[in-house]
Amino acid sequence: MGFLKAVLFILLGYYLFKFILKMFAPRILGYAAKKTEERFRERFGDFGDFGPRPSQENDNVIINKNNNKKRESSQKVGEYIDFEEID
Repeated sequence: MGFLKAVLFILLGYYLFKFILKMFAPRILGYAAKKTEERFRERFGDFGDFGPRPSQENDNVIINKNNNKKRESSQKVGEYIDFEEID
């Protein structure tokens, strides 16, 4: 009877732990992410601020398209070796 109580107690604790973890894990992870972001901002400042930049006078965009297909190499890479099995 004591063994059965112990097993039931362990199972109840396990499922209670899973239930509580499901409820509080998003809050804990959100808090940890917010603290990590604050530490990065303290250390690096606004170095990674990718907001809108002031317009520049030279806004020309040039796109170079190279439609060159891969050319097969005409160089001899090596020689063919035929292996035979030895019994």
